[in-house]
Amino acid sequence: MFENKDTSRTAISSLGEFGLIDHLTKHFKITQKSTVLGIGDDAAILDFDAKKQVVVTTDMLVEGVHFDLSYMPLKHLGYKSVMVNLSDVYAMNALPSQITVSIAVSNRFPVEALEELYAGIQAAADAYKVDVIGGDTTSSTAGLVISITAIGQVDAKKVTRRDTAKEGDLIVVSGDFGAAYLGLQVLEREKQVFKVNPNSQPDLEKYTYLVERQLKPEARKDITALLTKLDVVPTSMIDVSDGLSSEVIHICKQSKVGCNLYEDKIPLDPQVINTCEEFNMDSTTIALSGGEDYELLFTVKQDDFLKIKANPYLSIIGHVVKESEGLHLITRANTKVPLIARGWNSLEENE
Repeated sequence: MFENKDTSRTAISSLGEFGLIDHLTKHFKITQKSTVLGIGDDAAILDFDAKKQVVVTTDMLVEGVHFDLSYMPLKHLGYKSVMVNLSDVYAMNALPSQITVSIAVSNRFPVEALEELYAGIQAAADAYKVDVIGGDTTSSTAGLVISITAIGQVDAKKVTRRDTAKEGDLIVVSGDFGAAYLGLQVLEREKQVFKVNPNSQPDLEKYTYLVERQLKPEARKDITALLTKLDVVPTSMIDVSDGLSSEVIHICKQSKVGCNLYEDKIPLDPQVINTCEEFNMDSTTIALSGGEDYELLFTVKQDDFLKIKANPYLSIIGHVVKESEGLHLITRANTKVPLIARGWNSLEENE
């Protein structure tokens, strides 16, 4: 279905580990003032403003668990692997400045395949103005593993955590939910069709938004900039990677508060609504539990309501209550049901 017809292959072993690193990273440029020394020595050297705090996050993506190369192009995978990490930095209200890239790869991948992967990483680094300052490569006996560490910086007065939401705060989200999960379902369906009929061509035109949200997500750097412009400092924040309900529960449990979330306030794209009808799925369930949206979920003081209420990029979906009141979803029928985390769990997948 997405077969690469190019038959030219250069064995990784022909370059050796250091030759491969040099080959894959030769086009990376340094753009950040805080990067004193990048790739090429035993370690990178960074110099941050003493008034800033540094945030560091790492994510690992494993073939067969987090991605399927039968429909995930390697260039998209490289791009997405960076987004996963940058999203975590933005969720701290910080700006990412550097990343390191480590891969474990089997000999079934030629150098040309890794060039595609690194082209996606470079595209992401260029678009989000982060420096690639190092990493590692090693061999793998079972497919491809990517581990990226992102480093960012934030004014100490503006850093946001998960455990600082307060009773009375408003619960706010960027963007919309459920599209990435449905994009995955569409791609999985086309994969099964292809297995039965290898000559079939996928018809993805009416699912373009869903597929793009799955294969090429974007971290919401615009939202942290918007909040600065609006003079709003969130009281807590998290990125939505494992499902909206899971992330709301993370904030509430770590902040020792409860919440009321309103079903009719959860933003949904029309493609999500239409595709849920086609697949006979409940759109609210998909929005709450789908995952991989990489939107930002945050709480703000009620005093900030007027600053954000009419903003087209933000939606107020609920409010924070006392811990003793519990965590609830208020349905369209105005009934109160417990909010349950049904987000995707990579550890449970293989148990």
